[in-house]
Amino acid sequence: MLDAIQNSALYIRGLVLHQAEDLLLKVLAAGPIPQHVAFVMDGNRRFARQHQKRVQDGHSEGFGALKRILEVCMKLNIRCVSAYAFAIENFKRSPDEVDALMELAETKLLELCQHGELLDRYGVRLNIVGKKALLPEKVLAAVEKAEALTRENTTSILNICMPYGSRDEITTAVEYSVRNSLKNKQGEDIIITEKDIEDNLLTSLGGSPPLDILVRTSGVKRLSDFLLWQCCEDTQIHFTDVYWPDFGLKELIPILLDFQRQVWRKQPASVAP
Repeated sequence: MLDAIQNSALYIRGLVLHQAEDLLLKVLAAGPIPQHVAFVMDGNRRFARQHQKRVQDGHSEGFGALKRILEVCMKLNIRCVSAYAFAIENFKRSPDEVDALMELAETKLLELCQHGELLDRYGVRLNIVGKKALLPEKVLAAVEKAEALTRENTTSILNICMPYGSRDEITTAVEYSVRNSLKNKQGEDIIITEKDIEDNLLTSLGGSPPLDILVRTSGVKRLSDFLLWQCCEDTQIHFTDVYWPDFGLKELIPILLDFQRQVWRKQPASVAP
C-alpha cells in the first residue's frame, strides 16, 4: 500500500513538473527564439569518473542529455540544432573508447529515427556532418539508414557532427569552390568569394540557418575546431561549468534569456517590449 502511495506521489510530481516546464517554454517562445543552436557536448568522461562509472556509460548518458535538450529546442521552435559528437582528432583516443563510441552511434542514431521516436514526432531531418568516409563500415551503413529515415522531414534539422573538424570542413569547401569555378569559368579569371566558400560548407549544404548560439559545457573555454567559420560576429558563445550529461533546461534558460536581451537591445526603442 505504501509503495502504491509513493508511486502515485512520484507520478503526480512528475506530471506537475512536466506541465510547469511546458508553460515555461511557452512563455520563452513568446520572445525572440534563435534559429540555430550548437552544443559542444563536453564532460562525458569526467562525469563518468565523478560518478564511478565506465567511460562508455558517461557517453551513453550524454546521448540521453542530447535527447532531452533536443526536445526542449523543438518545443521552442528552434529550427536547427548542431551537436559536436565526435571530432576527427578523437580517433587518437584509446581503441576501446573509440569502439564504444562507434557502437553507441550505430545503435542510438537508428533508435532516434524510428517511427514514433523524437525525430519522427517533431519532423526533424537528421544530417551527419563530417568526414563520413572515416567511419567504420557498420557505422556508415547505420548513418546512411538513419539519414534516409528522416529525409522527408522538413520542420527542423539536427546536425550530428561526426567525425568532424572545422578546418577540414573549410578546406573541403575551398576545394569544391575552386573546382566549381574552374568548371564554370573556363578561360576566365577565377575569383573565389566568401559566399562561394560558405555555400559549400557542410552545414550550408544541409540547409542549416546561420548560427545564433554556441554552448560548450564542462568549463573548458575553447572551440576545439568546431564551427569556426559559422561562429561569426553575430554568434553568441556561452561556456558553462556543468558536465554535458547534467546539462538541462535550468542551464539553457539563462542562455536563451541572454539571447532575447541582446535581440531586444538591437531593436529601436519604439518596438522594444
